[in-house]
Amino acid sequence: MSALTDSAAWRKLQSHAKQLAPDIPGLFAADPDRARQMAIDGAGLHLNFSRQRVTGKTLELLLALARQQALEAWRTKLFTGEPVNNTEQRAALHMALRAPRSARMDVAGRNVMPDVHAVLRRVCAFAEQVRSGRWKGSRGRRITDVVNIGIGGSDLGPRLVCEALDHRATGPRMHFVSNVDGSELDRVLKPLDPRRTLWIITSKTFTTQETMANARAARRWFLKTCTATEIPLHFVAVSTNRPAVEKFGISPDNMFEFWDWVGGRYSLWSAVGLSIAIRLGGAGFRRLLAGAHAMDRHFQSAPLERNLPVLMGLLGVWNSNFLGATSHVLAPYDQRLQRLPAWLQQLEMESNGKSVDRQGGAVDYPTTPVLWGDVGTNAQHAFFQMLHQGTQIHPVDFILTVQPDHRFAELHRLLLANGLAQGAALMAGQDAGQVRAELAARGLQGSALEAAIPPRVFAGNRPSSTLLLPRVDAWHLGALLALFEHRTFVQGVIWNLNPFDQWGVELGKQLAGGILAAMGGADADVDLATRALLKKLRRR
Repeated sequence: MSALTDSAAWRKLQSHAKQLAPDIPGLFAADPDRARQMAIDGAGLHLNFSRQRVTGKTLELLLALARQQALEAWRTKLFTGEPVNNTEQRAALHMALRAPRSARMDVAGRNVMPDVHAVLRRVCAFAEQVRSGRWKGSRGRRITDVVNIGIGGSDLGPRLVCEALDHRATGPRMHFVSNVDGSELDRVLKPLDPRRTLWIITSKTFTTQETMANARAARRWFLKTCTATEIPLHFVAVSTNRPAVEKFGISPDNMFEFWDWVGGRYSLWSAVGLSIAIRLGGAGFRRLLAGAHAMDRHFQSAPLERNLPVLMGLLGVWNSNFLGATSHVLAPYDQRLQRLPAWLQQLEMESNGKSVDRQGGAVDYPTTPVLWGDVGTNAQHAFFQMLHQGTQIHPVDFILTVQPDHRFAELHRLLLANGLAQGAALMAGQDAGQVRAELAARGLQGSALEAAIPPRVFAGNRPSSTLLLPRVDAWHLGALLALFEHRTFVQGVIWNLNPFDQWGVELGKQLAGGILAAMGGADADVDLATRALLKKLRRR
């Protein structure tokens, strides 16, 4: 038994979970003020978690667990630039990327804000050059299309933001290539004019296998039409590896840096967001940063019991560790947020998908659940059947946008009604008596009536929270993404994990090199299953 599962706070929560009846409607009946009491605001966002299977006592015990795990002290370490990434001895100070110039944020005793804002000014200035047409491509052509080549955090965040805010975009068309599958690059290339296309190669080390393979393929495509001397007009880099950038043919003047205290999945706020600045403009990018900074301030200063990231994190721990939920569903009722589940999958599962704690010991409790989802109402016609009547309970976070940015007000009302109704249905369910009365009112009788009842019954008591986003603009989107970043950190602290490394993905990367050599005919040391598959691939 680990120190965590043997702790007083943990054991009290276990005992409480066994005693708490799964009757969410009953909790409302006992407390008509529940919906108001179990709702909080922060950085312009509103969370109602009254449909969770919690009581005031549950929250009290969860907050005791947070204090036992020294959440407030860890939060201070995070914001003061201490090396909270203990396996790599690095700070995780991505909050500095969205802090104002007047702030002071230190890493190893050095204020990083002057460097952060120097790069931010360069990013915004370059973005305006491209947007205004002052940056010329081959033969003086104006840039009409920009392609960001990156993977993981160098793709998911910028792609999410650019797509979510496309209705507010005024810059060149933005495209993204991440997968090393050539079909993605081929699809992006088809409509492009090489003399009007700018490529952003985003890789901290400039050695990321997939990114550099795609970058080299893009350069070969470019050189079929243009000359090597024109590469600096069409390729820029977001990286820290100046020699590799220059060797590729990119001018060091067109390299935008970031720092080792910026983790990949927390990097969209850095120069990695160059694509965002080009698409939205420097002012739009700065509004995104400002919204995230507002959430940083809320997380840093709000008391734990009124703190959005803290409560969302603790509710996730409660559902996973004490109610036995093995997955968590995200259902944004806004088409513009369709990339949010994918971004959040990397953020949460790469951060807290760990079975070893900070001290190197094996954990004996579930860590991050599987995170998945899709936009409403599409999700309702895909997997909501399982959420309502399946044998396992999967808590849901609904995200509803209050104000639409389109002229179809009646469609937006229908969308919101569906989101609210699904949360209500998950909670209330439908018993046999209700089904019988409904079917009888339609004229069904006798054995046909009785046979029709069981498939229509579902228990309810499925927990969900609803997060209201005033509108999908840069400021509120920044606040939303920062909220999830801090929720991930909170859960990492509770589970005694390091949420800022990802060693589990490294082995596969290493093995891919040997397999690639074997595919070229080399006598590589591969396992028997891989060897058999390679033989089959060669035959075909």
